Amino acid sequence: MAIYSQPVRTHLIYNRRIMLKLFQYQDFLRGKSFLWAITLCALQGFLLLGYDQGVMSCLISDPTFNKFFKYPNEDLQGDITGTYDLGCVAGSIFCYFFGEQLGRRKALILGGTIMVIGTVFLGAANGVGIFIAGRVITGIGNGINSSTVPTLQAECSPANIRGALLTLQGTVTILGLVIAYWAGFGTSFVDSNFQWRFPVSFQAFFAVCLVIQAIGLPDTPRWLVAHGRLNEARNVIACLLDKSEDDPEVESQLFDIKTTVDEEFAGGPFKFKEFLQMGKTQNFRRLCITIGVNIMQQFTGSNMINYYAPTVYQKTMGFDNQMSMILGGCTSITYLVGSVLPVFLVDRFGRRTLLMVSAGGLCFCFMMVSILLSTEIQAAAYAAVAFIFIFQIFLAVGFLPVPWFLGSELNITRLRARACSIASGWNWMCVYAIVKITPIAMKNLGWKTFIIFTVLNAMWIPIVYCFFPETNGLELEDIDLIFARGGFTGGVFSTRGKTVQKHAHLNQQLKTGDEKDTGDIEFVEDVSRA
Repeated sequence: MAIYSQPVRTHLIYNRRIMLKLFQYQDFLRGKSFLWAITLCALQGFLLLGYDQGVMSCLISDPTFNKFFKYPNEDLQGDITGTYDLGCVAGSIFCYFFGEQLGRRKALILGGTIMVIGTVFLGAANGVGIFIAGRVITGIGNGINSSTVPTLQAECSPANIRGALLTLQGTVTILGLVIAYWAGFGTSFVDSNFQWRFPVSFQAFFAVCLVIQAIGLPDTPRWLVAHGRLNEARNVIACLLDKSEDDPEVESQLFDIKTTVDEEFAGGPFKFKEFLQMGKTQNFRRLCITIGVNIMQQFTGSNMINYYAPTVYQKTMGFDNQMSMILGGCTSITYLVGSVLPVFLVDRFGRRTLLMVSAGGLCFCFMMVSILLSTEIQAAAYAAVAFIFIFQIFLAVGFLPVPWFLGSELNITRLRARACSIASGWNWMCVYAIVKITPIAMKNLGWKTFIIFTVLNAMWIPIVYCFFPETNGLELEDIDLIFARGGFTGGVFSTRGKTVQKHAHLNQQLKTGDEKDTGDIEFVEDVSRA
């Protein structure tokens, strides 16, 4: 072990701090460029998520891959594909217990690093056991990332474009899926183990990019305030708004955040029973919506297509392996094109409308697929493929992006990271269930599998209409007032989701709270929560 003298040690520490300083975005970026730097880092996490979801789609039906792993049956195929999702559940559980202490930045660095380690296992696998271990490890890293990224973006994005920025998560997820799919298709023509080792190893590139980007991230203003680091929070807010730290708008936003956080932390340290509270905060209702929309997302049947498109085309429609792989790739491209639409629609029409339109379209498409395939005529199978493509567009419009970020909008700052971790865990458990049963269902039920998801998608429409509030255009602090109304539906049914106006929370605080000029407020650092 090297031993340095005090001057040398001091010099090394100084140089390390200088190097880290070069990575701090807020030192050389402000306003929109600063916001986009944060957004691009967050999107890198979802690019990884999409790549990992898509990488097995081509491999699981490829002869070279199946030969190397001794032709796994449908049950083992489900394990090879689905254990990744169990790893994601474990990563979400880790985030529940430690995500708030780590902060958004450190959590992303940790998640990306774990995914690099998992990729090493995957690329070097010499048997099913090592390959499954690699899938679990990469899943743990992705579970941490998927629990963290929506919270990071929601807490840094301005209300007027928050929906569009958060919706980009879905677009980039599908971009990752497309890259993975066509990487697998391209290497399928190579008659060696490179055919599957390259696609599973290539994701390390994206994971390393995520770690490098995350090093320069600031923590979010709301997390910094919650941990008593007010000066840092003021600096980040000023950078996001591209204003000086003593600007009244900066002080006003900091005041609004601090008032909300102080109210939330008045009850002392976190206790799980807070999630069961109704009353004024209605944390239990928030959590039910957060978990519910993630469960609904998975039981649209989306991952039956995303994970097993070639298998679906082979087993239910009678196409050969190469044609099934080409159709699977075209399906993913259609999905990518559709995922761009909500970027322009979500802040115009709102979350509720997109979810209901999406569910209606998904129900119709799978109903038509069921009818066409029931005829057992090959020409009808071609028409069924067209409805699968349309299904992907309807999925991309609503149930792809909204479930990932709705929970980060609905939950209070104190519980936001934990609530997103819980929802992410439920999401990945449902993904595992779908991924595990799809090969078995395709073998035993064939086209009748589509009928199950047709019925489920029809159910989601009245659930969204009656119980999901509209968060479009609201500051995160305003959303608390949505739940102050109470009641079984919280006024959602009678007001069509829009129960609160923008800046309602700040206006209420200025009228009934401290009678101070927020531009002259002096905050004192509180290290008790750090």
